[in-house]
Amino acid sequence: MRLSKKNLVNILLIVAVTIIAMYFSLKDNWADIVSALGRLNILSVILIFAWGLGIVFVMGKVYQILGQHYLPGYTYEQGTVVAFVGNFFAGITPSSTGGQFGQIYVLKKQGIDYGDGASLLWADFIIYQTTMMIYVTILFILRFQHYVNLNAWFWIVFAGYLVNVVVILALYTMALFPKLVIRLLSRLPRLLGKFHFFKDPEKQTEIWIQNIKSFTRQIRVLANNKSILFKCAGYNALRLTLLFSLPYIVALFLGIELQFSQLVDTLALASFVTMANCFVPLPGATGGTEVFFTMLFSGMFHQLTGAVLLLWRLASYYVPLIGGAFVFMMFKGKQERQQELAGAGITKTIDNSDRKEIEQHILPQSSSSSKTQLKP
Repeated sequence: MRLSKKNLVNILLIVAVTIIAMYFSLKDNWADIVSALGRLNILSVILIFAWGLGIVFVMGKVYQILGQHYLPGYTYEQGTVVAFVGNFFAGITPSSTGGQFGQIYVLKKQGIDYGDGASLLWADFIIYQTTMMIYVTILFILRFQHYVNLNAWFWIVFAGYLVNVVVILALYTMALFPKLVIRLLSRLPRLLGKFHFFKDPEKQTEIWIQNIKSFTRQIRVLANNKSILFKCAGYNALRLTLLFSLPYIVALFLGIELQFSQLVDTLALASFVTMANCFVPLPGATGGTEVFFTMLFSGMFHQLTGAVLLLWRLASYYVPLIGGAFVFMMFKGKQERQQELAGAGITKTIDNSDRKEIEQHILPQSSSSSKTQLKP
């Protein structure tokens, strides 16, 4: 599996849009920003970047917990590889659509077959999405009244929140009423055929139906695995706390005077940026992220908002992205060396049969199917 021409174009697009967005975010207070950044020592920068990488390492723990139910002895190191690879491919593809493809591929190489890998990612998606919406809902309740009249951009944030609420409601509607959803889907082939959305509407509909059945089974299994559910939810809450508190940490390192009570405001505003990003289809929500961050945080960080934005974006997106690329190259190199030793030769990409099978199991954010579920 190597970077395709399309992915390389996406990377160039990320760089170009980021440069433009950063220019407009930094230009008005350039002297103050350069001065603040100049006062940082190398240890402070390392700690900020380590904080961003720590978010991915927490994700690795979630994958270890889930992976151990498919492969006894599944290690934290293996889970961390899945986390970094998923973060990398999600970060370079529009709307994060490539993350699950890369993760299923890695899980397969680690000894978890495609069906179980898809089931594992289903579980991760369900738990993360639910945890995030509970977390953000609490922050909305705490800070809604304060920000609703403060910033016109808040209504874009609220729209993004509603989109995520709809996604959650749709997922649990499928879980509670699968027969009704399947009955409705069974009528789609004729409609899809008229509009030529798919080459084989009946086959695509069958894949969707299998995905819903898989999702329903996974919900039931998770309900019977409360230990897994609460452990993964706890780590996801930690992951979100690290992510949303990062602007506060960056601001402190830059010497911005903040009260501890403002940590809640930072958590809320950072979560609002995440909500608004659902309307930005570019890889990494590039461009929109910088705009939303500047608009929402300018009242707190004032003339140093651009400095916080620059370090926050590097720590939360670019450094983990580069780390993911490095981990993936190391993983591929290890696989290729093992194949050479086994006399199998070097495989530089996923072959066509693997690619087709992965596509049959890919996740809901696209599609997903599994042969087995988490063991009760």
